Amino acid sequence: MSAIFGEELNFPQEKGPEVRLTIYGDDFYARYENEDGYTVVYDPVLGLFCYALRINDEFVSSGIDLTKNPPNGIKRHFKESESIRNAKFEKRYALMVPPVKPFKPGLTIETYGPEKGLLEGAADRVSEGDVKGLTVLVQFDDLSTTVTKEEVSEMLNGQNYSDNGNFCSVREYYRMMSNGKLNYTNEVVGPITLSHNRMYYTQNLLVKEALDAVVNMGIDISQFDNKGRGVIDAMSFLYAGQTLYLDWLWPHNHFIDLQYGNIKTHFYMISSIGRSKSDVSIGTFCHESGHMICRFPDLYDYGTRDGDFEKSSGLGFYCLMSAGNHNNSGKTPSPICAYLRDLVGWCDDLVEINKPGSYEAVYGNYGTVIKFKTDKFNEYYLIENRSKKDLDEHLPSNGLAVYHCDIFGSNEWQGGTASKHYQCGLLQADGHLDLETGQNMGDDDLFGDVDDVALSHSTNPSTNVWDGSESGLIVSKIRRQGDKISFVVGK
Repeated sequence: MSAIFGEELNFPQEKGPEVRLTIYGDDFYARYENEDGYTVVYDPVLGLFCYALRINDEFVSSGIDLTKNPPNGIKRHFKESESIRNAKFEKRYALMVPPVKPFKPGLTIETYGPEKGLLEGAADRVSEGDVKGLTVLVQFDDLSTTVTKEEVSEMLNGQNYSDNGNFCSVREYYRMMSNGKLNYTNEVVGPITLSHNRMYYTQNLLVKEALDAVVNMGIDISQFDNKGRGVIDAMSFLYAGQTLYLDWLWPHNHFIDLQYGNIKTHFYMISSIGRSKSDVSIGTFCHESGHMICRFPDLYDYGTRDGDFEKSSGLGFYCLMSAGNHNNSGKTPSPICAYLRDLVGWCDDLVEINKPGSYEAVYGNYGTVIKFKTDKFNEYYLIENRSKKDLDEHLPSNGLAVYHCDIFGSNEWQGGTASKHYQCGLLQADGHLDLETGQNMGDDDLFGDVDDVALSHSTNPSTNVWDGSESGLIVSKIRRQGDKISFVVGK
């Protein structure tokens, strides 16, 4: 999934010119406003965006398009009721996971369940070894792309790839993040021209039509069954044109059950490829692949489970699985944070810092996790060097990151109470809770040089565990020295 928080973008209309709208949401639920702040919806019958009315707490089209004055009596910035928003979210969210098998216990904890902090289906993830995915390029009856199959293959698989300002290829990104454990490649097919125009596929999922075409071309899809279980493990669809954050063309990772001979489909992802090579970027492909092949959760707030129906920023720009896929226009996505790398077993080197002493965090050492354990197995702290260089060059801050982690949590729970709190939260060095309150996606949040105590039970932020008691973690004497940041733990 890919979240948008108040960004202005251009949207096409089937029977009118492009319109400029501000968008709030993700592929599960989103709301759109025009430049005057009025909520709008797309009317597929008229082929136009129209002012929204709220009837029985739900948005419906007024039938009045945005070239006209708004209907009498409607207000700016209005929203659907919480129950309607929640119902729409749950309906879409259910498509993200495979059907629960009858013998499987029900989930009593939102993110942990049987998957230890990862998304449901994590037992079947393909986060290690040689993994070959299928990527299908599609274009529409009314919109094509000049991006070639060869250019996309380089973006996904290339070595020393830096075209169009991208930091690396998708394959290289996951090789770095996994400490060499994952070799993720993709065979690129297409472009395939679909039978309808682009706006048709906002309301109709393109996956089956595109995959039918791939099979009819004689391509052996069993080669994408990496675990020999009769399932395509990684299936991606990249559509022509710039990203359209609307319904089924919003970049997303879901589950789909299709059968082709002895091979079934499973998880898939959809994103855009752009109009030309200058639009090509790796960020969103990396993000959606994180869901698909690793079963990483989103580390941002959907705005539903916490009960307040408003979004917070989660880890903001500091992790690929939050908003970090957008860094540098998607060309330099943030690294996958230490918390998620540790969950999938990519960190072979565990440095425990429960004993007082001097330690150091080396930049780019993605195979190491620096951990302070509490007396609860599910709750702990991680420390990581996030110096402003390489994949971290476009972060809003520079220095030592300290994460408060709880695999029983959820990054939809921004309240910070003992029972509802983030799964992985950043202890923000400025003492503010801007990420939790949705004020920004990051500012002065990392720790630079500190002579005395930077973190303890009495500092702001503190290192107390979620029940309010002391964890025992004290961090002081932080020093940046080239690619290393040294620090002292304990008094």
